[in-house]
Amino acid sequence: MMAKSISCQCICFFLSVVFIFVNLISCHNNKIELHHENHVALFIFGDSLLDNGNNNYISTILDFRANFWPYGETFFNYPTGRFSDGRLIPDFIAQFAGLPLIPPYLKPGNPEFRNGVNFASAGAGALLETHQGLVVDLGTQIKYFKKVETSLRHELGVAKAKNLLSKAVYLIGIGGNDYLTKNSTVVSNEEFVSMVIGNLTLAVKEIYKKGGRKFGFMEMMPLGCLPYIKAQNGGCCINGITQLAELHNSGFPKALNELKEKLNGFKYAHYNFFESVSERLNNPSKYGFKDATACCGYGEGRGVYSCGGKRGVTEFILCENPDDYLFFDAYHFSEKAYQQFAKLMWSGTIDIVWPYNFKTLFQANDQMF
Repeated sequence: MMAKSISCQCICFFLSVVFIFVNLISCHNNKIELHHENHVALFIFGDSLLDNGNNNYISTILDFRANFWPYGETFFNYPTGRFSDGRLIPDFIAQFAGLPLIPPYLKPGNPEFRNGVNFASAGAGALLETHQGLVVDLGTQIKYFKKVETSLRHELGVAKAKNLLSKAVYLIGIGGNDYLTKNSTVVSNEEFVSMVIGNLTLAVKEIYKKGGRKFGFMEMMPLGCLPYIKAQNGGCCINGITQLAELHNSGFPKALNELKEKLNGFKYAHYNFFESVSERLNNPSKYGFKDATACCGYGEGRGVYSCGGKRGVTEFILCENPDDYLFFDAYHFSEKAYQQFAKLMWSGTIDIVWPYNFKTLFQANDQMF
């Protein structure tokens, strides 16, 4: 009788353990499900300021690649394809939002799109003609996004995919390459800017059709004051190029207001990138930089685009500490600068990012807008 009693007690104990274990798994799965219900993904469209490695996987020239030393030398300790010594704006935005590093769309393997994906391509423009055949232009980036939307619908089902896409944030930063390569004899500056803004708004509408509602935009920076441009002009900015950026920055908010009126639920953050860069160009020490020139390159202000020695000019000088410089190479910023920009985008006040900042876009639900 005692043996049977012990046996029964053992069976009851075993069943209790199994019951508790099953409940723990159930609770864990419920937490995962809740996590996905409140999940906010990040999708990125743009050029080399945002490209985290897509151009590693296309046939292009080395001007539009950064998969060699010394790119990536600080944070990653190896070249990832990012045009900097370390991380870029999307990497920091993802960190602030509690997301992992967002992968480049073209990276081979089994992609996980639930956290978002990066479509940006160095050298790309809003116009198809900008570096055509060497980059992934904005229109093609949108086509890739549509493929991701289809994949998410198949993986999650229509309702969950729609929910993910409507809560996601879409970061768009493109247009600089269009203005830097503009042929002044073709159309007027005003007509050209209108073409670029027209393609940007078309892209927004296409994302909106697939469920996107929350967008983040970067203004043009003072393009005529890039180290590369200044090196061509005796160390001085070229105002004509910067005027194109200013025309864009004047016209784009009007386009955003029109989109807001036409697209129900359309919300956005508009970052004053021009002011942020200008402040650091004019007063680098205020923001912790010893110099507003480049860390890596050659010639005056290291404005020759030769960082790494693989772009035709083999000579280059690499600074000891990239954090001392606003720019890493002749076109692109240091990780320290990108981090400062990302912080302003994330939690900046209305004088620098408006009508919402990125933190609000990520954390607010529909009822809070």
